Parts: sequence; structure tokens; C-alpha cells
Amino acid sequence: MNDHRLEVADVFRTHEDDFLARWGHVLSPRQKKAFADIRDCRTAALGGHVEHYDCGHRVIAYNSCSNRSCPKCQGTARAKWLAEREAELLPVEQYFHVVFTLPQQIAAMALQNAKTIYGILFRAVAETMLTIAADPQHLGAMIGFLAVLHTWGQNLHAHPHVHCVVPGGGISSDNSRWIACRKSFFLPVEVLSCFFRKRFLLRLRKAFRKGKLHFHGELESLAQPTAFQALCQKAGDVDWVVYAKAPFGGPEQVLKYLARYTHRVAISNRRLLSLADGQVTFEWKDYAHGNQTKTMTLEAVEFIRRFLLHVFPSGFVHIRHFGFLANRRRKAKLALCRSLLPAPQIVVETSGDSPGDRNSTTPEPAARLCPVCKVGRLMFVQTLSAQVLTCLPSPPIADTS
Repeated sequence: MNDHRLEVADVFRTHEDDFLARWGHVLSPRQKKAFADIRDCRTAALGGHVEHYDCGHRVIAYNSCSNRSCPKCQGTARAKWLAEREAELLPVEQYFHVVFTLPQQIAAMALQNAKTIYGILFRAVAETMLTIAADPQHLGAMIGFLAVLHTWGQNLHAHPHVHCVVPGGGISSDNSRWIACRKSFFLPVEVLSCFFRKRFLLRLRKAFRKGKLHFHGELESLAQPTAFQALCQKAGDVDWVVYAKAPFGGPEQVLKYLARYTHRVAISNRRLLSLADGQVTFEWKDYAHGNQTKTMTLEAVEFIRRFLLHVFPSGFVHIRHFGFLANRRRKAKLALCRSLLPAPQIVVETSGDSPGDRNSTTPEPAARLCPVCKVGRLMFVQTLSAQVLTCLPSPPIADTS
């Protein structure tokens, strides 16, 4: 009986030749690497390892690719990252979630200028949040927040937006007290939207003047100053979507909440329904029509193309910290926050996706016991090279996906 569940990697392997024949010439080195890594993840191509237990049992498995775009490799990175974030939690009553979205005119431009435009997006979001929060008419405090960039919508089209998770309050300008937000209210989204639009377009025009933006294909006309300015004017005339989700409680909930956003990829394997006759069918949520769950079918080559649009540029950091959580001042500012907050620090337990997740970096105590008898203990791990595995007629490799 075959219990294998359809994966993005299956689509890549099955339709690799067709996709590369059509789109291979325009892929960036980063996209080519992501394609190869996802295709080969947990196959003989990447080698494997053998776990030996003192009870005599052996577990043999293929290695993971660890690519941050791979749907199968996010459990390890997520668990490690969340464990590091635990020390940054503050004993506040509420954490807030604010989302900033670029309009479609800019989203199309970002596909050809990803590093520049996504960098501008982060800076505009940071300026907006920090400036409005510091205004005495609103909160009047220095806040700290984490920001995560997603570039996709549920249908895999370009939809750049930044998720911000922020404690409900901040430090007064004289560092003498903690100023808490009003209950269930952080900052006015109308004010955030207007300021965000202004700061983003200001930086975008500056990048254009400095020659940092490049256009080709259908967007080639935007290289002309008049056409570019017309697009900016049109974008400036529409409302930019900024919305604040309902607060999700204090530090007890924040890590679980963050896990839903920090290490996502364009589409998870669980949303895939079928691969047949050169087409991929998957589930998607239609947020514009009451969050209805629908199905979509795409040509497999088009599915791969859309997926690879959301591979981040080399070296691009898509999770960033600002305000009193900024890297250069985090330790001292967090100590100040705790000294100003009346409640004791709450220790939150973290875990991986599940107790038996082989990719978890924070395993349960029994994780190093034999998976069969639950008594034998892991003694050592033997590495198997890709050359060795490919020479075996039928390697007895356990499916670790």
C-alpha cells in the first residue's frame, strides 16, 4: 500500500523537462538552486544517514535539502527560530498583528526588482510603525516589533505583504515607564495606511532616480520617467491596505501564533490535491469572498513558474526586527522593558511541530530512543554519500517526510 502524499517535489520531478524548456533561460541562480534542492530533497541525490540504536535497530533516511523555499524543510528552522524568540517575550496582556500590503501596480514591479522593492517595503513599514507609535497623539512610545515578508497570495500570484507582530505597548521617551496600548486597539489603520503609502512612494521614486530599478518585457515602458511617474501617481491615488487583526493574547499564545507566519513557503504540500494530465489541483482560500475554501487547477509548468516567483533573492533577510527589538539594542532594551513592566516574566514552553517530528530541534526526551521498541538509545549516526546510495539496487530508506 502506497501512503505517499502528493508534494511540490513530485510536480518538480515529473515536469522538470517541460518547465526548463520553457522557462529555464530566465531563472536566476537562486531559483535554479531552489528548484534543484526541492526536487532532490530526501532522495538519494543528497545522500543519507543511518541511526544505530543499542537495541540493534537501525533507521536509514535520506537527507533534507534545508532550502528555505522547500515545503518539507521548514520544521527544523521554525523550531530553532521559535526557541530563540522565547527569550524575547514580554509579560504584556496582548500582542498585536498588523499587516501592510502593496497595491497590485507595485507588486508587478517587485517581481523584476525584488531585492530593492522588498527592502523599501521593510523600511517604509518600520518608519510607519515607529513614527506613528512615537506620536503623543497616538501611543507616544518606542515600540518593538518583528516583521515577516510574504510575497504570495493563496493562488500563488504576486501579493507582497508584511506581517508585523508587536507587544501591546512601548517605552516612554524618557525611558521611565511602560506605556500600554488601549485594550484591543493598537494604532489607527487609516493613519498607518496614509503614512505607509507616502513613505514607500517617496523611497520608490528615489530608487528610480538613482537607477536602482530595472524593467523589461511588459514593464519595459516604465524605464521612461514619465511612465514611471504616472504609475506612482496612480498608486498614490488609491487606498493602501493596512489592517490590524484582533489581538491574540499575551506571551502564552505568541509563539504558536508566530509559527503560522515566520517560515511559510508559497504553498504547503498539504494544500495539493492532485497531479494528473499535466495539471496540478490545489486548495486555496478566497479572502475576497468570505474566506471560502476553493480549488484551483493550473498547468504544471505554470504552477512551478508561480512557485519559483517567490524564491527570495540571495542573502535577502525576510524576517526582521525593529524598535527595541532591533538587533543592536535588543538585549539592553528588553531588560529595560522588563524592569518597567509590573508583571513577572512568563516562561513559555516551546516545541517542534509534533513530539515525533524528526526535523524538530527541540525534541522530547524520548526523541533519541528507538522508534520501534522505545527503549534502545541512539549510539551513533553513520553518513551515507549520494554515490553509495545511487549504487544500491534498492536502498531501504525510511520515508521521513
